[in-house]
Amino acid sequence: MKNVLLSVISGLGLCAATVLGQSDAGTLKKEEAKTTASASNEVAVIETTKGRMVVEFWPDVAPKTVENFKKLARDKFYDGTCFHRIVKGFMIQGGDPLTKDPAAQARYGTGDPGYKIKAEFNSRKHARGVLSMARSAHPDSAGSQFFVCLDAASHLDNKYTCFGRVIRGEDVLLKIGETPTKMNAFGTERSVPTERIGVETVRIVPADSIQ
Repeated sequence: MKNVLLSVISGLGLCAATVLGQSDAGTLKKEEAKTTASASNEVAVIETTKGRMVVEFWPDVAPKTVENFKKLARDKFYDGTCFHRIVKGFMIQGGDPLTKDPAAQARYGTGDPGYKIKAEFNSRKHARGVLSMARSAHPDSAGSQFFVCLDAASHLDNKYTCFGRVIRGEDVLLKIGETPTKMNAFGTERSVPTERIGVETVRIVPADSIQ
């Protein structure tokens, strides 16, 4: 298998208090629903040196993972990184902060934000365009690195956290997937891009702001 590496005084008073409480609760629920809907309607715009990809999120199945990705993106954590691992017909992997430094290439694939997040394995399938979190052997070892599937990868289903998918820019995804590669340092796979595929920015924006 390929690893991809938070006492009412009177009856009248009671009635009024009860009605007031129901009203307040209803208003609160509406506000919560509005906030949830707003968060669900946010997308990520990933600007790469090969073009733009737009990603929708799946907070219904991986809320903490989505929250983590958005936080990192808003902190500009991903800006200036690159897709350091590309396996033709399988996936492209990025999100390693070490890839901001060309001199650190020998350590690409080992970087993280300084913490790990708990896995949120779910029933979504690893199909073309699906975003999922890269990790090591331990299920709860993901941090910032993610991958985007170039094709179906059913052997990863329920073992890696799917949390979104590309809704625009599939042509860019496939173009990146065709980048020439060479063998990695371990001689285990042809996955090291011979050309730097940069991630210029990752922005979180309202879905209806995308033209």
